[in-house]
Amino acid sequence: MLAASNSSVEDSQLDLLGDFLKDEAKSSETSMAVKSLDSPANSTSLTNTTSRYSELFPETLLIIDTETTGLDVNENNCLEIGAILFHVKSRCVLAQQSFLLPVDSNDAQKINRIPAHVTRLSQPWKEGLVYFEHLIDCCDAVVAHNATFDRQWFGKEPLPAIIKPWICSMEDISWPENLQLRPRPSVRDLALSYEVPVWNAHRALTDCIYLSEVFRRTENLETLLIQALEPRTLMRAKVSYENRNLAKKAGFVWNNPVPGAWVRRLSQREATALNFDVIPVEPG
Repeated sequence: MLAASNSSVEDSQLDLLGDFLKDEAKSSETSMAVKSLDSPANSTSLTNTTSRYSELFPETLLIIDTETTGLDVNENNCLEIGAILFHVKSRCVLAQQSFLLPVDSNDAQKINRIPAHVTRLSQPWKEGLVYFEHLIDCCDAVVAHNATFDRQWFGKEPLPAIIKPWICSMEDISWPENLQLRPRPSVRDLALSYEVPVWNAHRALTDCIYLSEVFRRTENLETLLIQALEPRTLMRAKVSYENRNLAKKAGFVWNNPVPGAWVRRLSQREATALNFDVIPVEPG
């Protein structure tokens, strides 16, 4: 990760959670929520309490998406940025932006349909980057679908580093079970489950619009966001070969990034809710 280390992101999340819980600690009900972070058994208490204090944090999200010339951050480049500044309490879009970055070639043109020569046409992309940094300054957290992929491009020239908490709408948010989504839903499937029309794919701003429309329709968004910002640890599923489907159904990924293992980033609350055991992955 080039923008910030995993520990920096986790520290930012802990700082924000700490600020949130300090405000809550003014009442006895809120004290229960503080204890719940240390005790998985009290996780229901956190869910019930945070819905009444959800306006405290995060107030604004910066929903972002990137289009790139390939998958390798060392060999490829970002060629498009899309961003939407979203106000949580009002469920309103405050600002939105999309612009291309000049590249010499685009190996992913068949996917994103952006010819490299188009990126080099005259347009104020440098000014766009300045405005983009202002949007970053205005947000409390950054949201991306498959954030692990998107955030690696920030901090690589010409993109700025982003030292804000990240939320992955694919992995960190526990979408309602009645939607019957896969554990790691595509942005298209997520949008359709909320009856958001899908008219285009693989353009940065379009995917941001899908997420903003999903958020606008999500009643318990505040609680989902607070839970999404809980510190997470890469966990390995302790399942036999015969029971491997348990891990797969729970959103664990095989062989990546740990060879020969089913792994997923989980909060303590999520880990205790599983119907099988998990263990933390030792840092390599």
